[in-house]
Amino acid sequence: MRIIGPVLLVSLAVLAAGCGTPESEAAATRTTAGGTHVFLTVDFQEGQTLRYKFTSTKKIAIDWDPNAAAAANRVQEQVEDFEMIVAYTPVAVDPYGASTIRATVEVVQAVRSGGRASRNSADAVETAQGKSFTLQVDPRGRITEAAELTALIQEMGQRAFRTDTSAGRVKEPDMIWDFIASQWFLWDAVSTVERPAAGVAVGQTWSSRLSVPTPMVTRLARNVVYTLAEVRPGEAGPRVVIKSAYTLADAVPAGWPIPYSGRFQMSGTFGFLVSYEVQGLEGSGEELFDLQAGRVERRQEKYTVRMKAGLPPLGIQAHPQITIDQTLTMERQ
Repeated sequence: MRIIGPVLLVSLAVLAAGCGTPESEAAATRTTAGGTHVFLTVDFQEGQTLRYKFTSTKKIAIDWDPNAAAAANRVQEQVEDFEMIVAYTPVAVDPYGASTIRATVEVVQAVRSGGRASRNSADAVETAQGKSFTLQVDPRGRITEAAELTALIQEMGQRAFRTDTSAGRVKEPDMIWDFIASQWFLWDAVSTVERPAAGVAVGQTWSSRLSVPTPMVTRLARNVVYTLAEVRPGEAGPRVVIKSAYTLADAVPAGWPIPYSGRFQMSGTFGFLVSYEVQGLEGSGEELFDLQAGRVERRQEKYTVRMKAGLPPLGIQAHPQITIDQTLTMERQ
Protein backbone atom coordinates (compact mmCIF):
# COMPACT_ATOMS: atom_id res chain seq x y z
CA MET A 1 0.00 0.00 0.00
CA ARG A 2 1.22 3.48 -0.78
CA ILE A 3 0.15 7.08 -0.31
CA ILE A 4 1.12 9.11 -3.35
CA GLY A 5 0.41 12.65 -4.45
CA PRO A 6 -2.59 12.69 -6.83
CA VAL A 7 -0.64 14.44 -9.61
CA LEU A 8 1.63 11.41 -10.17
CA LEU A 9 1.04 9.17 -13.14
CA VAL A 10 -1.07 6.07 -12.62
CA SER A 11 1.80 3.88 -13.83
CA LEU A 12 4.03 5.25 -11.08
CA ALA A 13 1.29 4.53 -8.53
CA VAL A 14 1.12 0.92 -9.67
CA LEU A 15 4.89 0.50 -9.47
CA ALA A 16 4.99 2.01 -5.99
CA ALA A 17 2.26 -0.35 -4.84
CA GLY A 18 4.36 -3.32 -5.86
CA CYS A 19 7.72 -2.22 -4.47
CA GLY A 20 9.10 -1.74 -0.98
CA THR A 21 12.15 0.43 -1.61
CA PRO A 22 13.10 3.27 0.78
CA GLU A 23 12.41 5.77 -2.02
CA SER A 24 8.87 4.52 -2.52
CA GLU A 25 8.34 4.40 1.25
CA ALA A 26 9.26 8.10 1.48
CA ALA A 27 6.99 8.99 -1.43
CA ALA A 28 4.20 7.11 0.28
CA THR A 29 3.70 9.80 2.91
CA ARG A 30 3.96 12.79 0.55
CA THR A 31 1.01 15.15 0.08
CA THR A 32 0.45 17.92 -2.42
CA ALA A 33 -1.63 21.06 -2.66
CA GLY A 34 -4.33 18.92 -4.26
CA GLY A 35 -4.57 16.77 -1.16
CA THR A 36 -3.47 13.25 -0.30
CA HIS A 37 -4.79 10.29 -2.22
CA VAL A 38 -4.38 6.72 -0.97
CA PHE A 39 -3.82 3.90 -3.45
CA LEU A 40 -5.29 0.77 -1.88
CA THR A 41 -3.93 -2.60 -2.95
CA VAL A 42 -3.69 -5.99 -1.27
CA ASP A 43 -0.08 -7.20 -1.17
CA PHE A 44 1.43 -10.63 -0.46
CA GLN A 45 4.98 -11.87 -0.02
CA GLU A 46 5.66 -15.40 -1.19
CA GLY A 47 6.13 -17.78 1.73
CA GLN A 48 4.94 -15.23 4.31
CA THR A 49 1.86 -16.59 6.09
CA LEU A 50 -0.75 -14.20 7.44
CA ARG A 51 -2.93 -15.49 10.24
CA TYR A 52 -6.28 -13.98 11.23
CA LYS A 53 -8.79 -14.59 13.97
CA PHE A 54 -12.46 -14.22 13.06
CA THR A 55 -15.35 -13.97 15.51
CA SER A 56 -19.10 -13.64 15.18
CA THR A 57 -21.55 -13.09 18.02
CA LYS A 58 -25.32 -12.96 17.67
CA LYS A 59 -27.38 -11.83 20.65
CA ILE A 60 -30.92 -12.87 19.83
CA ALA A 61 -34.08 -11.78 21.63
CA ILE A 62 -37.50 -13.23 20.70
CA ASP A 63 -40.53 -11.37 22.03
CA TRP A 64 -43.20 -14.01 21.61
CA ASP A 65 -46.14 -11.61 21.92
CA PRO A 66 -45.22 -7.90 21.70
CA ASN A 67 -48.87 -6.81 22.00
CA ALA A 68 -49.48 -8.66 25.24
CA ALA A 69 -49.16 -7.11 28.69
CA ALA A 70 -45.81 -7.54 30.40
CA ALA A 71 -45.37 -11.10 31.57
CA ALA A 72 -42.56 -13.25 32.86
CA ASN A 73 -40.66 -15.32 30.29
CA ARG A 74 -42.30 -13.50 27.36
CA VAL A 75 -38.87 -12.65 25.92
CA GLN A 76 -36.52 -15.53 25.08
CA GLU A 77 -32.82 -14.69 24.83
CA GLN A 78 -30.02 -16.74 23.33
CA VAL A 79 -26.49 -16.24 22.01
CA GLU A 80 -24.57 -17.76 19.11
CA ASP A 81 -20.76 -17.50 19.19
CA PHE A 82 -18.38 -18.37 16.36
CA GLU A 83 -14.57 -18.24 16.50
CA MET A 84 -12.07 -19.26 13.85
CA ILE A 85 -8.38 -18.88 13.00
CA VAL A 86 -7.34 -19.08 9.34
CA ALA A 87 -3.77 -19.01 7.98
CA TYR A 88 -3.25 -17.53 4.49
CA THR A 89 -0.05 -18.61 2.72
CA PRO A 90 0.87 -17.16 -0.70
CA VAL A 91 1.69 -19.95 -3.14
CA ALA A 92 2.41 -17.75 -6.15
CA VAL A 93 2.59 -13.95 -6.03
CA ASP A 94 1.89 -11.72 -9.02
CA PRO A 95 1.79 -7.99 -8.08
CA TYR A 96 0.22 -7.14 -11.46
CA GLY A 97 -2.14 -10.11 -11.83
CA ALA A 98 -3.81 -12.73 -9.67
CA SER A 99 -1.89 -14.24 -6.73
CA THR A 100 -2.64 -17.75 -5.49
CA ILE A 101 -3.31 -17.98 -1.76
CA ARG A 102 -3.71 -21.19 0.23
CA ALA A 103 -6.03 -20.75 3.23
CA THR A 104 -6.05 -23.30 6.05
CA VAL A 105 -8.72 -23.36 8.76
CA GLU A 106 -6.65 -24.06 11.86
CA VAL A 107 -9.34 -23.68 14.53
CA VAL A 108 -13.11 -23.25 14.35
CA GLN A 109 -15.69 -23.42 17.12
CA ALA A 110 -19.40 -22.62 17.36
CA VAL A 111 -21.25 -22.39 20.69
CA ARG A 112 -24.90 -21.66 21.51
CA SER A 113 -26.30 -20.68 24.89
CA GLY A 114 -29.74 -19.82 26.20
CA GLY A 115 -32.99 -20.57 24.46
CA ARG A 116 -35.52 -23.24 25.23
CA ALA A 117 -33.62 -26.05 23.57
CA SER A 118 -29.88 -25.46 23.37
CA ARG A 119 -28.15 -27.80 20.96
CA ASN A 120 -25.28 -29.84 22.36
CA SER A 121 -24.03 -31.67 19.26
CA ALA A 122 -21.23 -30.29 17.09
CA ASP A 123 -22.08 -27.55 14.63
CA ALA A 124 -21.56 -28.44 10.96
CA VAL A 125 -19.27 -25.42 10.55
CA GLU A 126 -16.74 -27.13 12.83
CA THR A 127 -16.13 -29.77 10.15
CA ALA A 128 -14.07 -27.10 8.33
CA GLN A 129 -11.29 -27.41 10.91
CA GLY A 130 -8.11 -28.68 9.27
CA LYS A 131 -9.47 -28.09 5.76
CA SER A 132 -7.75 -25.89 3.18
CA PHE A 133 -8.89 -24.03 0.08
CA THR A 134 -7.18 -21.97 -2.61
CA LEU A 135 -8.12 -18.41 -3.61
CA GLN A 136 -7.05 -16.35 -6.59
CA VAL A 137 -6.74 -12.69 -5.50
CA ASP A 138 -5.88 -9.69 -7.67
CA PRO A 139 -4.00 -6.59 -6.39
CA ARG A 140 -7.30 -4.82 -5.69
CA GLY A 141 -8.27 -7.57 -3.26
CA ARG A 142 -10.93 -9.03 -5.54
CA ILE A 143 -11.29 -12.78 -5.22
CA THR A 144 -11.31 -13.88 -8.84
CA GLU A 145 -11.51 -17.64 -8.27
CA ALA A 146 -12.95 -19.45 -5.25
CA ALA A 147 -14.12 -22.86 -6.45
CA GLU A 148 -12.50 -24.71 -3.54
CA LEU A 149 -14.03 -22.32 -1.00
CA THR A 150 -17.46 -22.85 -2.57
CA ALA A 151 -16.96 -26.63 -2.44
CA LEU A 152 -16.03 -26.46 1.25
CA ILE A 153 -19.14 -24.38 2.02
CA GLN A 154 -21.35 -26.92 0.27
CA GLU A 155 -19.59 -29.79 2.04
CA MET A 156 -20.36 -28.17 5.41
CA GLY A 157 -23.94 -27.66 4.27
CA GLN A 158 -24.34 -31.39 3.66
CA ARG A 159 -23.04 -32.11 7.16
CA ALA A 160 -25.76 -29.88 8.67
CA PHE A 161 -28.48 -32.46 7.92
CA ARG A 162 -29.50 -35.37 10.11
CA THR A 163 -28.42 -38.75 8.81
CA ASP A 164 -31.74 -40.24 9.95
CA THR A 165 -34.26 -39.29 7.25
CA SER A 166 -37.23 -41.20 8.69
CA ALA A 167 -38.86 -37.86 9.62
CA GLY A 168 -37.90 -36.26 6.31
CA ARG A 169 -34.91 -34.09 5.49
CA VAL A 170 -34.11 -32.10 8.63
CA LYS A 171 -31.37 -29.51 9.00
CA GLU A 172 -29.84 -28.75 12.37
CA PRO A 173 -28.90 -25.16 13.35
CA ASP A 174 -25.49 -24.13 12.03
CA MET A 175 -23.21 -21.09 11.67
CA ILE A 176 -22.07 -21.72 8.11
CA TRP A 177 -23.38 -18.30 7.06
CA ASP A 178 -20.99 -16.74 9.60
CA PHE A 179 -18.13 -18.63 7.96
CA ILE A 180 -19.24 -17.26 4.58
CA ALA A 181 -19.41 -13.71 5.95
CA SER A 182 -15.82 -14.01 7.18
CA GLN A 183 -14.26 -15.55 4.05
CA TRP A 184 -16.23 -14.40 1.02
CA PHE A 185 -15.74 -10.68 1.75
CA LEU A 186 -12.17 -10.64 3.08
CA TRP A 187 -11.01 -7.46 1.33
CA ASP A 188 -14.38 -5.97 0.37
CA ALA A 189 -13.59 -2.42 1.54
CA VAL A 190 -10.49 -2.28 -0.68
CA SER A 191 -11.74 -4.25 -3.67
CA THR A 192 -14.92 -2.19 -4.18
CA VAL A 193 -13.23 1.21 -4.64
CA GLU A 194 -14.80 2.48 -7.88
CA ARG A 195 -11.69 4.03 -9.50
CA PRO A 196 -8.67 2.54 -7.73
CA ALA A 197 -6.15 4.02 -10.18
CA ALA A 198 -7.29 7.51 -9.16
CA GLY A 199 -6.69 6.81 -5.48
CA VAL A 200 -9.02 7.56 -2.57
CA ALA A 201 -9.07 10.90 -0.76
CA VAL A 202 -9.83 11.35 2.93
CA GLY A 203 -13.58 11.81 3.24
CA GLN A 204 -14.36 9.95 0.01
CA THR A 205 -17.15 7.33 0.06
CA TRP A 206 -17.98 4.25 -2.01
CA SER A 207 -20.55 1.46 -1.70
CA SER A 208 -20.91 -2.31 -1.69
CA ARG A 209 -23.04 -5.10 -0.25
CA LEU A 210 -22.27 -7.60 2.50
CA SER A 211 -24.06 -10.68 3.77
CA VAL A 212 -26.18 -10.94 6.92
CA PRO A 213 -25.74 -14.24 8.80
CA THR A 214 -28.95 -15.19 10.62
CA PRO A 215 -29.96 -18.14 12.83
CA MET A 216 -32.84 -18.99 10.48
CA VAL A 217 -32.73 -20.12 6.84
CA THR A 218 -32.98 -16.85 4.96
CA ARG A 219 -30.70 -14.96 2.58
CA LEU A 220 -30.19 -11.31 3.48
CA ALA A 221 -27.81 -8.59 2.38
CA ARG A 222 -26.89 -5.20 3.77
CA ASN A 223 -25.90 -2.10 1.88
CA VAL A 224 -22.59 -0.71 3.06
CA VAL A 225 -21.19 2.78 2.51
CA TYR A 226 -17.44 2.96 3.12
CA THR A 227 -15.69 6.21 4.04
CA LEU A 228 -11.95 6.75 4.12
CA ALA A 229 -11.97 8.50 7.49
CA GLU A 230 -8.29 9.24 8.09
CA VAL A 231 -4.68 8.24 7.50
CA ARG A 232 -2.80 7.70 10.76
CA PRO A 233 1.00 8.09 10.68
CA GLY A 234 3.11 5.80 12.84
CA GLU A 235 6.56 4.33 13.35
CA ALA A 236 5.50 1.12 11.62
CA GLY A 237 4.05 3.07 8.69
CA PRO A 238 0.70 4.71 7.97
CA ARG A 239 -2.62 3.06 8.79
CA VAL A 240 -5.81 3.87 6.90
CA VAL A 241 -9.08 4.03 8.85
CA ILE A 242 -12.11 3.00 6.79
CA LYS A 243 -15.52 3.56 8.39
CA SER A 244 -18.65 1.73 7.24
CA ALA A 245 -22.39 2.26 7.67
CA TYR A 246 -25.04 -0.41 7.06
CA THR A 247 -28.67 -0.47 5.93
CA LEU A 248 -30.96 -3.23 4.68
CA ALA A 249 -30.48 -4.18 1.02
CA ASP A 250 -33.50 -5.00 -1.11
CA ALA A 251 -31.85 -7.97 -2.86
CA VAL A 252 -29.02 -10.48 -2.51
CA PRO A 253 -26.44 -10.34 -5.33
CA ALA A 254 -26.24 -13.36 -7.59
CA GLY A 255 -23.11 -15.43 -7.19
CA TRP A 256 -22.94 -15.56 -3.41
CA PRO A 257 -22.52 -19.16 -2.22
CA ILE A 258 -25.45 -21.17 -0.83
CA PRO A 259 -24.60 -24.12 1.45
CA TYR A 260 -27.88 -26.05 1.02
CA SER A 261 -30.29 -27.00 -1.73
CA GLY A 262 -33.61 -28.80 -2.10
CA ARG A 263 -36.55 -28.98 0.28
CA PHE A 264 -36.02 -29.50 4.01
CA GLN A 265 -37.24 -28.59 7.47
CA MET A 266 -35.08 -26.82 10.02
CA SER A 267 -35.13 -28.06 13.60
CA GLY A 268 -35.45 -25.85 16.67
CA THR A 269 -37.13 -22.52 17.32
CA PHE A 270 -36.27 -21.00 13.95
CA GLY A 271 -37.74 -23.97 12.14
CA PHE A 272 -40.93 -23.68 14.20
CA LEU A 273 -41.49 -20.01 13.36
CA VAL A 274 -42.66 -19.07 9.86
CA SER A 275 -43.12 -16.08 7.53
CA TYR A 276 -40.06 -14.07 8.52
CA GLU A 277 -40.24 -10.39 7.55
CA VAL A 278 -37.25 -8.08 8.02
CA GLN A 279 -38.36 -4.69 9.32
CA GLY A 280 -35.01 -2.91 9.54
CA LEU A 281 -31.24 -3.08 9.78
CA GLU A 282 -28.75 -0.46 10.86
CA GLY A 283 -25.18 -0.40 12.15
CA SER A 284 -21.61 0.66 11.55
CA GLY A 285 -18.05 -0.62 11.46
CA GLU A 286 -14.38 0.27 11.23
CA GLU A 287 -11.37 -1.24 9.49
CA LEU A 288 -7.71 -0.50 10.16
CA PHE A 289 -5.59 -1.10 7.05
CA ASP A 290 -1.78 -1.24 6.96
CA LEU A 291 -1.06 0.92 3.93
CA GLN A 292 2.55 -0.06 3.28
CA ALA A 293 2.17 -3.79 4.00
CA GLY A 294 -1.11 -3.95 2.06
CA ARG A 295 -3.13 -5.91 4.59
CA VAL A 296 -6.03 -5.62 7.03
CA GLU A 297 -4.91 -5.20 10.63
CA ARG A 298 -8.34 -5.46 12.21
CA ARG A 299 -12.00 -4.95 11.41
CA GLN A 300 -15.23 -4.77 13.40
CA GLU A 301 -18.80 -4.70 12.10
CA LYS A 302 -21.79 -4.17 14.40
CA TYR A 303 -25.43 -3.96 13.39
CA THR A 304 -28.96 -4.74 14.57
CA VAL A 305 -31.60 -6.64 12.59
CA ARG A 306 -35.29 -6.37 13.50
CA MET A 307 -37.67 -9.05 12.21
CA LYS A 308 -41.28 -10.11 12.55
CA ALA A 309 -42.24 -13.78 12.38
CA GLY A 310 -45.41 -15.82 12.36
CA LEU A 311 -46.59 -18.91 14.17
CA PRO A 312 -47.82 -22.12 12.53
CA PRO A 313 -51.63 -22.37 12.14
CA LEU A 314 -52.31 -23.53 15.70
CA GLY A 315 -55.14 -21.12 16.50
CA ILE A 316 -52.77 -18.71 18.28
CA GLN A 317 -52.83 -15.08 17.13
CA ALA A 318 -49.36 -13.65 17.77
CA HIS A 319 -46.53 -12.15 15.75
CA PRO A 320 -43.21 -12.67 17.53
CA GLN A 321 -40.64 -9.91 17.17
CA ILE A 322 -36.97 -10.92 16.76
CA THR A 323 -34.02 -8.63 17.45
CA ILE A 324 -30.53 -9.76 16.45
CA ASP A 325 -27.49 -7.79 17.61
CA GLN A 326 -24.59 -9.00 15.48
CA THR A 327 -20.86 -8.33 15.88
CA LEU A 328 -18.29 -9.59 13.35
CA THR A 329 -14.54 -9.13 13.80
CA MET A 330 -11.32 -9.90 11.93
CA GLU A 331 -7.91 -9.36 13.53
CA ARG A 332 -4.40 -10.23 12.46
CA GLN A 333 -2.61 -12.53 14.90
